[in-house]
Amino acid sequence: MNRDAVVRGLDDTFDVLVIGGGATGLGVALDAVARGYKTALVEGSDFAKGTSSRSTKLIHGGIRYLQNGELSLVRESLRERANLRRNAAHIVSELGFICPVYHCLEGPLFFAGFSAYDFLAGTSNLAPSRPLGRAETLRHAPDLKKRGLYGSIRYFDGQFDDARLALAIARTAIERGATVVNYVRATGFLYENERACGALVRDEESGTEFETRAKVVINATGIFIDELRALDEPGVTPLLSHSRGSHVVFPASVFRGGDALLVPKTDDGRVLFIIPWQGSVVMGTTDVPVDRTQLEVGATSEEIDFIITHANKYLETPVTRSGALATYAGLRPLVSGKASATAKLSREHLVDVSRRGLVTVAGGKWTTYRKMAEDTVDVAAREGKLPAAPSPTARVALHGNPGRGASREVRYAGYGTDGAALEALERDDPTLAEPFHPALPYTGAQVIFAAREELARTVDDVLARRTRALFHDAAAARAAAPAVATLLARALHRDEAWQADQIAAFAAIADQDVPAGV
Repeated sequence: MNRDAVVRGLDDTFDVLVIGGGATGLGVALDAVARGYKTALVEGSDFAKGTSSRSTKLIHGGIRYLQNGELSLVRESLRERANLRRNAAHIVSELGFICPVYHCLEGPLFFAGFSAYDFLAGTSNLAPSRPLGRAETLRHAPDLKKRGLYGSIRYFDGQFDDARLALAIARTAIERGATVVNYVRATGFLYENERACGALVRDEESGTEFETRAKVVINATGIFIDELRALDEPGVTPLLSHSRGSHVVFPASVFRGGDALLVPKTDDGRVLFIIPWQGSVVMGTTDVPVDRTQLEVGATSEEIDFIITHANKYLETPVTRSGALATYAGLRPLVSGKASATAKLSREHLVDVSRRGLVTVAGGKWTTYRKMAEDTVDVAAREGKLPAAPSPTARVALHGNPGRGASREVRYAGYGTDGAALEALERDDPTLAEPFHPALPYTGAQVIFAAREELARTVDDVLARRTRALFHDAAAARAAAPAVATLLARALHRDEAWQADQIAAFAAIADQDVPAGV
Protein backbone atom coordinates (compact mmCIF):
# COMPACT_ATOMS: atom_id res chain seq x y z
CA MET A 1 0.00 0.00 0.00
CA ASN A 2 1.60 3.25 -1.16
CA ARG A 3 0.87 5.72 1.63
CA ASP A 4 2.51 8.66 -0.17
CA ALA A 5 0.13 8.23 -3.10
CA VAL A 6 -2.84 8.01 -0.74
CA VAL A 7 -1.82 11.23 0.99
CA ARG A 8 -1.38 13.06 -2.33
CA GLY A 9 -4.88 11.90 -3.26
CA LEU A 10 -6.31 14.07 -0.47
CA ASP A 11 -5.71 17.14 -2.64
CA ASP A 12 -9.07 16.55 -4.30
CA THR A 13 -12.81 17.09 -3.92
CA PHE A 14 -14.96 14.37 -2.35
CA ASP A 15 -18.60 13.81 -1.62
CA VAL A 16 -17.86 12.96 2.01
CA LEU A 17 -14.87 13.85 4.21
CA VAL A 18 -14.70 11.98 7.52
CA ILE A 19 -12.46 13.25 10.31
CA GLY A 20 -11.59 10.55 12.84
CA GLY A 21 -10.39 6.98 12.39
CA GLY A 22 -11.84 5.15 15.37
CA ALA A 23 -14.71 2.67 15.21
CA THR A 24 -17.31 5.29 14.36
CA GLY A 25 -15.33 7.22 11.76
CA LEU A 26 -14.19 4.08 9.96
CA GLY A 27 -17.75 2.79 9.98
CA VAL A 28 -18.97 6.08 8.51
CA ALA A 29 -16.36 5.95 5.75
CA LEU A 30 -17.33 2.39 4.85
CA ASP A 31 -21.04 3.20 4.86
CA ALA A 32 -20.51 6.27 2.67
CA VAL A 33 -18.31 4.58 0.07
CA ALA A 34 -20.58 1.52 0.04
CA ARG A 35 -23.45 3.80 -1.02
CA GLY A 36 -21.38 5.06 -3.94
CA TYR A 37 -20.20 8.36 -2.46
CA LYS A 38 -16.64 9.48 -3.14
CA THR A 39 -15.19 9.31 0.36
CA ALA A 40 -12.05 10.32 2.25
CA LEU A 41 -11.09 9.74 5.89
CA VAL A 42 -8.21 11.31 7.81
CA GLU A 43 -7.01 10.25 11.23
CA GLY A 44 -4.56 12.45 13.13
CA SER A 45 -2.80 9.55 14.86
CA ASP A 46 -3.36 5.83 14.26
CA PHE A 47 -6.60 4.02 13.58
CA ALA A 48 -8.38 3.11 16.84
CA LYS A 49 -5.49 4.48 18.93
CA GLY A 50 -7.81 5.87 21.60
CA THR A 51 -11.02 4.44 23.01
CA SER A 52 -11.64 2.07 20.10
CA SER A 53 -8.66 -0.17 20.97
CA ARG A 54 -9.21 -0.04 24.73
CA SER A 55 -12.61 -1.70 25.16
CA THR A 56 -13.62 -4.70 27.28
CA LYS A 57 -13.42 -6.77 24.05
CA LEU A 58 -17.14 -7.61 24.04
CA ILE A 59 -19.73 -7.43 21.28
CA HIS A 60 -22.87 -7.48 23.39
CA GLY A 61 -26.39 -6.25 23.91
CA GLY A 62 -25.56 -4.77 27.29
CA ILE A 63 -26.81 -6.54 30.41
CA ARG A 64 -26.53 -3.25 32.32
CA TYR A 65 -28.82 -1.51 29.84
CA LEU A 66 -31.37 -4.29 30.29
CA GLN A 67 -31.24 -3.65 34.04
CA ASN A 68 -31.88 0.03 33.32
CA GLY A 69 -34.89 -0.78 31.17
CA GLU A 70 -33.29 0.46 27.91
CA LEU A 71 -34.90 -2.31 25.86
CA SER A 72 -34.64 -0.57 22.49
CA LEU A 73 -30.90 -0.09 22.92
CA VAL A 74 -30.45 -3.73 23.96
CA ARG A 75 -32.51 -4.95 21.00
CA GLU A 76 -30.55 -2.78 18.56
CA SER A 77 -27.25 -3.94 20.03
CA LEU A 78 -28.22 -7.60 19.78
CA ARG A 79 -29.21 -7.12 16.15
CA GLU A 80 -25.84 -5.52 15.43
CA ARG A 81 -24.11 -8.33 17.32
CA ALA A 82 -25.60 -10.74 14.80
CA ASN A 83 -24.47 -8.58 11.89
CA LEU A 84 -20.91 -8.50 13.21
CA ARG A 85 -20.86 -12.23 13.90
CA ARG A 86 -21.75 -12.77 10.24
CA ASN A 87 -19.69 -10.01 8.61
CA ALA A 88 -16.52 -10.43 10.68
CA ALA A 89 -16.54 -14.13 11.52
CA HIS A 90 -12.72 -14.17 11.73
CA ILE A 91 -12.70 -11.52 14.47
CA VAL A 92 -16.00 -11.85 16.38
CA SER A 93 -16.72 -15.12 18.19
CA GLU A 94 -19.17 -16.54 20.71
CA LEU A 95 -18.25 -16.69 24.38
CA GLY A 96 -19.99 -18.35 27.31
CA PHE A 97 -20.50 -16.33 30.50
CA ILE A 98 -21.06 -17.60 34.01
CA CYS A 99 -23.20 -15.48 36.34
CA PRO A 100 -22.68 -17.11 39.77
CA VAL A 101 -25.44 -17.57 42.33
CA TYR A 102 -24.47 -17.29 46.00
CA HIS A 103 -27.94 -16.68 47.39
CA CYS A 104 -30.91 -18.97 46.77
CA LEU A 105 -33.14 -16.09 45.72
CA GLU A 106 -30.70 -14.80 43.08
CA GLY A 107 -31.07 -17.75 40.72
CA PRO A 108 -34.66 -17.17 39.54
CA LEU A 109 -34.08 -13.42 39.29
CA PHE A 110 -30.93 -13.79 37.19
CA PHE A 111 -32.50 -16.45 34.98
CA ALA A 112 -35.50 -14.22 34.28
CA GLY A 113 -33.15 -11.42 33.19
CA PHE A 114 -31.09 -13.60 30.88
CA SER A 115 -34.24 -15.16 29.44
CA ALA A 116 -35.41 -11.65 28.55
CA TYR A 117 -31.99 -11.07 26.95
CA ASP A 118 -32.51 -14.20 24.82
CA PHE A 119 -36.01 -13.08 23.89
CA LEU A 120 -34.84 -9.66 22.73
CA ALA A 121 -32.18 -11.33 20.55
CA GLY A 122 -34.88 -13.35 18.79
CA THR A 123 -33.67 -15.58 15.99
CA SER A 124 -30.16 -14.11 16.29
CA ASN A 125 -29.69 -15.48 19.81
CA LEU A 126 -26.33 -17.24 20.08
CA ALA A 127 -27.54 -19.98 22.45
CA PRO A 128 -30.24 -20.21 25.12
CA SER A 129 -29.34 -19.23 28.68
CA ARG A 130 -29.68 -22.00 31.22
CA PRO A 131 -29.19 -22.58 34.95
CA LEU A 132 -26.27 -24.75 36.06
CA GLY A 133 -25.88 -26.63 39.30
CA ARG A 134 -22.87 -26.20 41.54
CA ALA A 135 -20.82 -29.07 40.09
CA GLU A 136 -21.46 -28.09 36.47
CA THR A 137 -20.69 -24.45 37.25
CA LEU A 138 -17.28 -25.44 38.63
CA ARG A 139 -16.57 -27.53 35.54
CA HIS A 140 -17.01 -24.40 33.45
CA ALA A 141 -15.27 -22.11 35.97
CA PRO A 142 -12.98 -24.17 38.22
CA ASP A 143 -11.40 -21.07 39.81
CA LEU A 144 -14.70 -19.65 41.02
CA LYS A 145 -15.02 -19.26 44.80
CA LYS A 146 -16.65 -22.44 46.09
CA ARG A 147 -17.88 -21.39 49.52
CA GLY A 148 -21.59 -20.57 49.44
CA LEU A 149 -21.91 -21.30 45.70
CA TYR A 150 -25.34 -22.63 44.72
CA GLY A 151 -24.79 -22.68 40.96
CA SER A 152 -24.97 -20.17 38.13
CA ILE A 153 -26.74 -19.00 35.02
CA ARG A 154 -24.77 -19.53 31.81
CA TYR A 155 -25.46 -17.22 28.87
CA PHE A 156 -23.69 -16.28 25.64
CA ASP A 157 -22.42 -13.06 24.12
CA GLY A 158 -19.81 -12.00 21.59
CA GLN A 159 -16.09 -11.34 21.93
CA PHE A 160 -13.70 -9.63 19.53
CA ASP A 161 -10.36 -7.95 18.94
CA ASP A 162 -11.29 -4.27 18.77
CA ALA A 163 -8.17 -2.91 17.05
CA ARG A 164 -8.16 -5.62 14.41
CA LEU A 165 -11.85 -5.07 13.71
CA ALA A 166 -11.07 -1.39 13.14
CA LEU A 167 -8.37 -2.38 10.64
CA ALA A 168 -10.77 -4.73 8.86
CA ILE A 169 -13.29 -1.90 8.47
CA ALA A 170 -10.58 0.47 7.21
CA ARG A 171 -9.32 -2.02 4.63
CA THR A 172 -12.84 -2.82 3.47
CA ALA A 173 -13.48 0.88 2.88
CA ILE A 174 -10.18 1.17 0.98
CA GLU A 175 -11.02 -1.83 -1.18
CA ARG A 176 -14.31 -0.18 -2.10
CA GLY A 177 -12.53 2.97 -3.23
CA ALA A 178 -12.31 5.22 -0.17
CA THR A 179 -9.20 7.30 0.50
CA VAL A 180 -8.31 6.33 4.08
CA VAL A 181 -5.09 7.35 5.82
CA ASN A 182 -3.66 7.69 9.33
CA TYR A 183 -1.29 10.34 10.69
CA VAL A 184 -3.01 13.08 8.70
CA ARG A 185 -4.54 15.72 10.94
CA ALA A 186 -7.41 18.10 10.20
CA THR A 187 -6.23 21.53 11.40
CA GLY A 188 -9.14 23.72 10.29
CA PHE A 189 -12.30 23.84 8.24
CA LEU A 190 -12.89 25.30 4.80
CA TYR A 191 -16.08 27.28 4.16
CA GLU A 192 -17.97 28.48 1.15
CA ASN A 193 -21.02 30.70 1.58
CA GLU A 194 -20.80 30.05 5.32
CA ARG A 195 -21.07 26.27 4.81
CA ALA A 196 -18.38 23.74 5.67
CA CYS A 197 -16.91 22.50 2.40
CA GLY A 198 -13.79 20.67 3.49
CA ALA A 199 -10.79 20.86 5.78
CA LEU A 200 -7.17 21.93 5.84
CA VAL A 201 -5.23 18.72 6.57
CA ARG A 202 -1.58 18.15 7.41
CA ASP A 203 0.47 15.01 6.88
CA GLU A 204 2.12 14.53 10.28
CA GLU A 205 5.08 12.71 8.72
CA SER A 206 6.07 15.15 5.99
CA GLY A 207 4.41 18.33 7.22
CA THR A 208 2.72 18.76 3.83
CA GLU A 209 -0.65 20.50 3.95
CA PHE A 210 -3.61 20.05 1.64
CA GLU A 211 -7.03 21.55 1.15
CA THR A 212 -9.37 18.57 1.06
CA ARG A 213 -12.77 19.66 -0.20
CA ALA A 214 -16.06 17.82 0.20
CA LYS A 215 -19.78 18.34 -0.17
CA VAL A 216 -20.22 17.38 3.48
CA VAL A 217 -17.79 17.08 6.39
CA ILE A 218 -18.35 14.60 9.24
CA ASN A 219 -16.81 14.98 12.68
CA ALA A 220 -16.35 11.44 14.04
CA THR A 221 -13.46 12.08 16.41
CA GLY A 222 -14.93 10.29 19.44
CA ILE A 223 -13.82 11.85 22.69
CA PHE A 224 -12.54 14.90 20.77
CA ILE A 225 -15.73 15.83 18.93
CA ASP A 226 -16.39 18.88 21.08
CA GLU A 227 -12.95 20.27 20.24
CA LEU A 228 -13.75 20.15 16.53
CA ARG A 229 -17.23 21.52 17.11
CA ALA A 230 -15.67 24.48 18.93
CA LEU A 231 -13.28 24.98 16.01
CA ASP A 232 -16.32 25.22 13.74
CA GLU A 233 -18.42 27.27 16.17
CA PRO A 234 -16.55 28.85 19.12
CA GLY A 235 -18.48 28.73 22.39
CA VAL A 236 -20.75 25.85 21.35
CA THR A 237 -22.23 23.82 24.23
CA PRO A 238 -20.39 20.48 24.65
CA LEU A 239 -22.28 17.33 23.74
CA LEU A 240 -20.20 14.89 25.77
CA SER A 241 -19.18 13.95 29.25
CA HIS A 242 -16.35 11.47 29.65
CA SER A 243 -15.60 8.55 31.91
CA ARG A 244 -12.52 6.37 32.17
CA GLY A 245 -12.87 2.62 31.84
CA SER A 246 -9.83 0.73 33.14
CA HIS A 247 -8.83 -2.92 32.91
CA VAL A 248 -6.24 -5.22 34.46
CA VAL A 249 -4.75 -8.17 32.55
CA PHE A 250 -3.62 -11.42 34.21
CA PRO A 251 -2.29 -14.78 32.98
CA ALA A 252 -4.90 -17.26 31.77
CA SER A 253 -4.24 -19.49 34.79
CA VAL A 254 -6.14 -17.18 37.17
CA PHE A 255 -9.49 -18.06 35.58
CA ARG A 256 -9.48 -21.32 33.67
CA GLY A 257 -12.24 -23.16 31.85
CA GLY A 258 -12.80 -21.01 28.78
CA ASP A 259 -15.91 -19.17 29.98
CA ALA A 260 -16.05 -15.57 31.22
CA LEU A 261 -17.40 -14.46 34.58
CA LEU A 262 -20.04 -11.80 35.08
CA VAL A 263 -19.86 -10.15 38.48
CA PRO A 264 -23.45 -8.87 38.61
CA LYS A 265 -22.92 -5.88 40.89
CA THR A 266 -20.06 -3.81 42.25
CA ASP A 267 -19.96 -1.06 44.86
CA ASP A 268 -20.65 1.59 42.20
CA GLY A 269 -23.57 -0.33 40.70
CA ARG A 270 -21.75 -1.56 37.61
CA VAL A 271 -21.18 -5.08 36.44
CA LEU A 272 -17.61 -6.40 36.26
CA PHE A 273 -16.24 -8.99 33.85
CA ILE A 274 -13.43 -11.52 34.10
CA ILE A 275 -12.82 -12.53 30.49
CA PRO A 276 -10.46 -14.99 28.81
CA TRP A 277 -9.00 -13.18 25.79
CA GLN A 278 -6.28 -14.41 23.45
CA GLY A 279 -4.41 -16.38 26.09
CA SER A 280 -4.82 -13.84 28.89
CA VAL A 281 -7.57 -12.82 31.31
CA VAL A 282 -9.00 -9.29 31.20
CA MET A 283 -10.72 -7.87 34.28
CA GLY A 284 -12.80 -4.69 34.11
CA THR A 285 -14.17 -2.19 33.82
CA THR A 286 -14.40 0.93 35.95
CA ASP A 287 -16.43 4.07 35.28
CA VAL A 288 -14.72 7.17 36.64
CA PRO A 289 -15.78 10.68 35.54
CA VAL A 290 -12.94 12.72 34.03
CA ASP A 291 -12.65 16.36 33.03
CA ARG A 292 -9.52 16.18 30.87
CA THR A 293 -9.71 14.71 27.38
CA GLN A 294 -6.51 12.98 26.24
CA LEU A 295 -5.52 10.23 23.82
CA GLU A 296 -3.22 8.24 26.13
CA VAL A 297 -4.74 7.47 29.52
CA GLY A 298 -3.69 4.98 32.17
CA ALA A 299 -5.46 3.08 34.90
CA THR A 300 -5.07 4.69 38.31
CA SER A 301 -3.89 2.85 41.40
CA GLU A 302 -7.38 3.22 42.90
CA GLU A 303 -9.02 1.67 39.84
CA ILE A 304 -6.62 -1.27 39.84
CA ASP A 305 -7.41 -1.89 43.50
CA PHE A 306 -11.15 -1.60 42.80
CA ILE A 307 -11.01 -4.23 40.04
CA ILE A 308 -8.84 -6.64 41.99
CA THR A 309 -10.90 -6.28 45.18
CA HIS A 310 -14.17 -7.06 43.41
CA ALA A 311 -12.70 -9.89 41.36
CA ASN A 312 -11.27 -11.54 44.47
CA LYS A 313 -14.75 -11.77 46.00
CA TYR A 314 -15.46 -14.41 43.35
CA LEU A 315 -12.09 -16.15 43.00
CA GLU A 316 -11.01 -19.19 45.01
CA THR A 317 -7.39 -18.04 44.82
CA PRO A 318 -7.10 -14.25 45.13
CA VAL A 319 -5.03 -12.32 42.60
CA THR A 320 -2.59 -9.56 43.47
CA ARG A 321 -0.96 -6.69 41.62
CA SER A 322 2.29 -8.63 41.44
CA GLY A 323 0.63 -11.18 39.19
CA ALA A 324 -0.75 -8.65 36.70
CA LEU A 325 0.74 -8.45 33.22
CA ALA A 326 -0.71 -5.14 32.00
CA THR A 327 -3.30 -2.49 32.56
CA TYR A 328 -5.09 -0.33 30.02
CA ALA A 329 -7.73 2.36 30.02
CA GLY A 330 -9.80 4.39 27.62
CA LEU A 331 -12.19 7.32 27.78
CA ARG A 332 -15.85 6.77 26.92
CA PRO A 333 -17.61 9.53 24.94
CA LEU A 334 -20.97 9.61 26.71
CA VAL A 335 -23.76 11.85 25.49
CA SER A 336 -24.38 14.32 28.33
CA GLY A 337 -27.52 13.92 30.41
CA LYS A 338 -28.96 14.83 33.80
CA ALA A 339 -27.77 11.69 35.54
CA SER A 340 -25.66 12.27 38.63
CA ALA A 341 -23.12 9.59 37.70
CA THR A 342 -21.63 8.68 34.34
CA ALA A 343 -22.56 5.04 34.89
CA LYS A 344 -26.22 6.04 34.48
CA LEU A 345 -25.82 7.86 31.18
CA SER A 346 -27.15 6.16 28.07
CA ARG A 347 -24.70 4.93 25.47
CA GLU A 348 -27.13 5.81 22.68
CA HIS A 349 -25.71 8.00 19.96
CA LEU A 350 -26.88 11.20 18.38
CA VAL A 351 -26.12 13.05 15.15
CA ASP A 352 -25.75 16.83 15.35
CA VAL A 353 -25.55 19.40 12.53
CA SER A 354 -24.01 22.80 13.17
CA ARG A 355 -25.40 26.01 11.69
CA ARG A 356 -22.59 25.84 9.11
CA GLY A 357 -23.29 22.24 8.15
CA LEU A 358 -20.68 20.29 10.09
CA VAL A 359 -22.16 16.84 10.85
CA THR A 360 -21.09 15.37 14.20
CA VAL A 361 -21.79 11.88 15.50
CA ALA A 362 -21.56 11.47 19.29
CA GLY A 363 -21.79 8.67 21.83
CA GLY A 364 -22.50 5.03 21.06
CA LYS A 365 -20.41 1.91 21.59
CA TRP A 366 -18.42 -0.60 19.51
CA THR A 367 -21.28 -3.06 19.07
CA THR A 368 -23.49 -0.48 17.35
CA TYR A 369 -20.79 1.25 15.29
CA ARG A 370 -22.43 0.17 12.01
CA LYS A 371 -25.87 1.53 12.92
CA MET A 372 -24.29 4.76 14.12
CA ALA A 373 -22.54 5.07 10.77
CA GLU A 374 -25.74 4.40 8.85
CA ASP A 375 -27.64 7.07 10.78
CA THR A 376 -24.79 9.55 10.32
CA VAL A 377 -24.52 9.06 6.57
CA ASP A 378 -28.30 9.38 6.25
CA VAL A 379 -28.02 12.87 7.75
CA ALA A 380 -24.83 13.74 5.87
CA ALA A 381 -26.34 12.80 2.53
CA ARG A 382 -29.19 15.22 3.11
CA GLU A 383 -26.84 17.99 4.24
CA GLY A 384 -24.54 17.47 1.27
CA LYS A 385 -27.43 17.06 -1.18
CA LEU A 386 -26.02 13.71 -2.28
CA PRO A 387 -28.08 11.23 -4.31
CA ALA A 388 -30.26 9.16 -2.00
CA ALA A 389 -28.94 5.63 -1.49
CA PRO A 390 -29.75 3.03 1.18
CA SER A 391 -27.03 1.64 3.43
CA PRO A 392 -25.92 -1.87 2.41
CA THR A 393 -23.48 -2.43 5.28
CA ALA A 394 -25.62 -4.80 7.34
CA ARG A 395 -24.63 -7.40 4.75
CA VAL A 396 -21.12 -6.24 3.79
CA ALA A 397 -18.48 -8.83 4.73
CA LEU A 398 -15.41 -7.17 6.22
CA HIS A 399 -11.88 -7.65 4.94
CA GLY A 400 -10.47 -11.07 5.79
CA ASN A 401 -13.83 -12.70 6.49
CA PRO A 402 -13.39 -16.28 5.23
CA GLY A 403 -17.10 -16.72 4.62
CA ARG A 404 -19.65 -18.93 6.24
CA GLY A 405 -18.53 -22.52 6.58
CA ALA A 406 -14.93 -21.80 5.54
CA SER A 407 -12.10 -22.96 7.74
CA ARG A 408 -10.51 -20.24 9.84
CA GLU A 409 -6.82 -19.66 10.45
CA VAL A 410 -5.25 -21.05 13.58
CA ARG A 411 -1.71 -19.70 13.52
CA TYR A 412 -2.75 -16.12 12.79
CA ALA A 413 -5.98 -15.57 14.68
CA GLY A 414 -7.91 -12.50 13.59
CA TYR A 415 -6.35 -12.26 10.13
CA GLY A 416 -8.82 -14.47 8.29
CA THR A 417 -7.89 -14.84 4.63
CA ASP A 418 -4.76 -12.71 5.18
CA GLY A 419 -3.24 -15.68 6.99
CA ALA A 420 -2.02 -17.00 3.63
CA ALA A 421 -0.06 -13.80 2.99
CA LEU A 422 1.63 -14.08 6.37
CA GLU A 423 2.58 -17.68 5.68
CA ALA A 424 4.01 -16.60 2.31
CA LEU A 425 6.24 -14.09 4.10
CA GLU A 426 7.49 -16.90 6.33
CA ARG A 427 8.28 -19.10 3.33
CA ASP A 428 10.25 -16.31 1.66
CA ASP A 429 12.17 -15.58 4.88
CA PRO A 430 11.96 -18.35 7.52
CA THR A 431 13.37 -15.99 10.19
CA LEU A 432 10.06 -14.12 10.06
CA ALA A 433 8.27 -17.20 11.42
CA GLU A 434 10.01 -16.70 14.79
CA PRO A 435 8.39 -14.75 17.64
CA PHE A 436 9.96 -11.32 18.09
CA HIS A 437 9.95 -11.92 21.87
CA PRO A 438 9.94 -15.29 23.70
CA ALA A 439 7.05 -14.30 25.99
CA LEU A 440 4.83 -13.19 23.10
CA PRO A 441 3.15 -15.23 20.33
CA TYR A 442 3.69 -12.64 17.58
CA THR A 443 6.11 -13.08 14.69
CA GLY A 444 8.31 -10.97 12.47
CA ALA A 445 5.95 -11.71 9.58
CA GLN A 446 3.23 -9.77 11.39
CA VAL A 447 5.50 -6.73 11.67
CA ILE A 448 6.38 -6.74 7.97
CA PHE A 449 2.75 -7.34 6.99
CA ALA A 450 1.59 -4.52 9.27
CA ALA A 451 3.93 -2.08 7.53
CA ARG A 452 3.20 -3.21 3.98
CA GLU A 453 -0.53 -3.83 4.13
CA GLU A 454 -1.99 -2.31 7.32
CA LEU A 455 -0.54 1.24 7.33
CA ALA A 456 1.51 0.66 10.50
CA ARG A 457 3.94 3.57 10.86
CA THR A 458 5.32 3.23 14.38
CA VAL A 459 6.43 0.63 16.90
CA ASP A 460 3.37 1.54 18.96
CA ASP A 461 1.12 0.82 15.96
CA VAL A 462 2.57 -2.69 15.76
CA LEU A 463 2.80 -3.58 19.44
CA ALA A 464 -0.47 -2.01 20.58
CA ARG A 465 -2.86 -2.42 17.64
CA ARG A 466 -1.58 -4.59 14.73
CA THR A 467 -0.62 -7.11 17.38
CA ARG A 468 -1.97 -6.79 20.93
CA ALA A 469 1.33 -7.32 22.71
CA LEU A 470 1.06 -4.19 24.87
CA PHE A 471 -2.34 -5.28 26.17
CA HIS A 472 -1.22 -8.80 27.06
CA ASP A 473 2.19 -8.18 28.63
CA ALA A 474 3.36 -4.59 28.88
CA ALA A 475 6.87 -5.47 30.13
CA ALA A 476 7.43 -8.01 27.35
CA ALA A 477 6.14 -5.54 24.76
CA ARG A 478 8.57 -2.91 26.06
CA ALA A 479 11.43 -5.41 25.79
CA ALA A 480 10.35 -6.36 22.26
CA ALA A 481 10.45 -2.77 20.98
CA PRO A 482 14.07 -2.87 19.67
CA ALA A 483 13.42 -6.03 17.62
CA VAL A 484 10.18 -4.60 16.25
CA ALA A 485 11.86 -1.28 15.44
CA THR A 486 14.53 -3.11 13.44
CA LEU A 487 11.94 -5.04 11.41
CA LEU A 488 9.76 -2.01 10.90
CA ALA A 489 12.72 0.12 9.79
CA ARG A 490 13.52 -2.53 7.20
CA ALA A 491 9.99 -2.42 5.81
CA LEU A 492 9.66 1.39 5.91
CA HIS A 493 13.26 2.21 4.93
CA ARG A 494 14.08 4.07 8.13
CA ASP A 495 17.50 4.73 9.70
CA GLU A 496 18.98 3.93 13.11
CA ALA A 497 18.09 7.34 14.53
CA TRP A 498 14.43 6.69 13.70
CA GLN A 499 14.66 3.32 15.44
CA ALA A 500 16.09 4.89 18.58
CA ASP A 501 13.33 7.50 18.66
CA GLN A 502 10.70 4.83 18.21
CA ILE A 503 12.08 2.68 21.02
CA ALA A 504 12.11 5.62 23.41
CA ALA A 505 8.62 6.74 22.44
CA PHE A 506 7.18 3.28 22.92
CA ALA A 507 8.91 2.84 26.28
CA ALA A 508 7.04 5.89 27.57
CA ILE A 509 3.74 4.41 26.41
CA ALA A 510 4.45 0.92 27.76
CA ASP A 511 5.51 2.22 31.17
CA GLN A 512 2.01 3.66 31.56
CA ASP A 513 0.49 0.21 31.07
CA VAL A 514 2.78 -1.71 33.41
CA PRO A 515 0.65 -2.32 36.53
CA ALA A 516 1.42 0.20 39.26
CA GLY A 517 3.14 -1.30 42.26
CA VAL A 518 4.52 -4.31 40.38
